[in-house]
Amino acid sequence: MGNRFPAQDRFADGAQFIDGRLRPGTSGRTHGVVDPATGDELLTYELAGAADVDAAVAAALAAFPGWAGATPGERSDALHRFAAVLAERAAEFAAAESLQCGKPIKLSTEFDVPGTVDNAAFFAGAARHLEGASAGEYSGDHTSYVRREPIGVVGSIAPWNYPLQMAAWKILPAVAAGNTIVLKPSELTPFTSLMFAQAAQEAGIPDGVINIVNGAGADAGERLVGHPDVVMTSFTGSTAVGKRVAEIATATVKRLHLELGGKAPFLVFDDADLEAAVQGAVAGALINTGQDCTAATRAYVQRPLYDAFVSSVAALMETVRLGDPFAPSTDMGPLISYAHRDRVAGIVDRARGYARVVTGGAAPDGAGLAEGAYYRPTLVVDAAQDSEIVQSEIFGPVLVVLPFDSDDEGIRLANDTPYGLAASVWSRDVYRTGRATRDIKAGCVWVNDHIPIISEMPHGGYKASGYGKDMSAYSFEEYTQVKHVMYDNTAVARKDWHRTIFGDRL
Repeated sequence: MGNRFPAQDRFADGAQFIDGRLRPGTSGRTHGVVDPATGDELLTYELAGAADVDAAVAAALAAFPGWAGATPGERSDALHRFAAVLAERAAEFAAAESLQCGKPIKLSTEFDVPGTVDNAAFFAGAARHLEGASAGEYSGDHTSYVRREPIGVVGSIAPWNYPLQMAAWKILPAVAAGNTIVLKPSELTPFTSLMFAQAAQEAGIPDGVINIVNGAGADAGERLVGHPDVVMTSFTGSTAVGKRVAEIATATVKRLHLELGGKAPFLVFDDADLEAAVQGAVAGALINTGQDCTAATRAYVQRPLYDAFVSSVAALMETVRLGDPFAPSTDMGPLISYAHRDRVAGIVDRARGYARVVTGGAAPDGAGLAEGAYYRPTLVVDAAQDSEIVQSEIFGPVLVVLPFDSDDEGIRLANDTPYGLAASVWSRDVYRTGRATRDIKAGCVWVNDHIPIISEMPHGGYKASGYGKDMSAYSFEEYTQVKHVMYDNTAVARKDWHRTIFGDRL
């Protein structure tokens, strides 16, 4: 397993992208980016500190009037050029993403990169359709209309599981709406966010519109969220960190968008297509090595199908090929780090005291895998609904399966966690699926599938999974200020309503 992307050369000038150029951080501390498939260090860079965040925000603030003042058509044209540059560089982006994350190259090539290109193309079109209520004489004496205006400098924080797509989800709607942005990716995975900003510059998006600071959350992240010139924060990550982000943002009355943890239920009724459900469960549980907040993590299977579902899922999991992320045949790569693998293993090991591991439950010892942060696909049964493995977000290749009897019980169990990001229901009965999609409290409910996302539809959660939407035209609700403008049409100096303040009816 060699270095498929020349990170040390590409980011020799530093891993901060501020006002159109790469520069080193000034925190006085360095960070080593590690290939999770081999343990090799790929890049050592200087982390961003408060001064770097201040410089990035100042650049975004200076760029805001010009970018906000551009016409929707001008912003749209720039984003169309941006999408074209991303498409031209697809192979390079896929290689960088697989290297820093350890995800299979087929996933980066067929999911992460094309999804990002499509997102850019979508927001290029959406930039020309910032809609408001049509003009009308709602009071009789006035004409009212609604303006959508950009809000200013956005400070966003993205996670390490989908660095490229998360950069797109944060940056594209913000800049399409006329805002400027400072993005802090995870310091573990800086490559593709920096490349994304460079591609935007090449497409003609002005310097300062998109800025990237790579630093630790306690330093760069908290400074960004609390910065007085940042008017909005969009954060994707764990619920625990999301609470801290909310505390900081509240102090300066910032607009806040949170996309937090998930524990997606996978609800299989007794009339479901068993083979489809089994295929969907394995794919939905193991995508990105399970490091996906919408991954299928809790399968509830109606009792007539339960035994067959468990045995079939176990058999299919055992065929999944772990290996070099750059090998075309590899199905599943490593977890993001050894520390995270140990966390996942700890949850499974503790579950052995109250549940049964059907398959997996260990790191592989095959040739070429022992050096990486690999963990085998894992299936767990016989756990109680209130157990850690059912209630807590694992963020690894682990699926727990539980039986249920009545439809009421299945839906109740599906809703029985603090989270509400995504879910799926499996049945041939349109009335059953219709009821489940209404009653399950989640921001996305798939029917007879699990995982697909599209640029035209919103992504966001209920309950402890946060609030607000990524993607789709709905994301503009996060990134625009709605202004009501009202014109008097009477040309009368003394209005009848004035009598409620002084004088008598005219």
